[in-house]
Amino acid sequence: MPEYGYYRPSGVGSSSLEVGVREADDTEELASLRRRHRELARQLADIGFIASGSVALRYNRCGKAYCACHADPARLHGPYWQFTAKVAGKTVNKRLSEDDARLYKQWIANDRQARALLAEMREVAGEAAALVLGTDNVTRSEPPEPAESASPETRRGRSRPRL
Repeated sequence: MPEYGYYRPSGVGSSSLEVGVREADDTEELASLRRRHRELARQLADIGFIASGSVALRYNRCGKAYCACHADPARLHGPYWQFTAKVAGKTVNKRLSEDDARLYKQWIANDRQARALLAEMREVAGEAAALVLGTDNVTRSEPPEPAESASPETRRGRSRPRL
């Protein structure tokens, strides 16, 4: 009995995935998609550390009323490197040294690259699924078209009372 498509790791700790499909479905196009998927997985494995957030150079005012940062024109304190990110739904700020700011910038760039690679891997996997399953592309890169909304008279309940 033929074995149908499933994903299985190709090895312990390996980042590439192999697609188990029927022997007859292993066309040149599918083989090309497999090679592309493995190449993307290799690139993803080589990215390194990632961080989401932003790094910015900031100038601040202090709390001393007689300081030059409160004068007109103001001479603000700084520049200071600052990392900003969301942690558990809250915005967190962290002051950084110049070396730390350089590292965080690299990690943020790595995060963007990882997201782009994952998006491309999803597209390749969708094309492979379409070939294996004989259907249209399974994944969508854009949201589906919205259904026409019902008129206010046919909807149950109203969001606002009529005036």
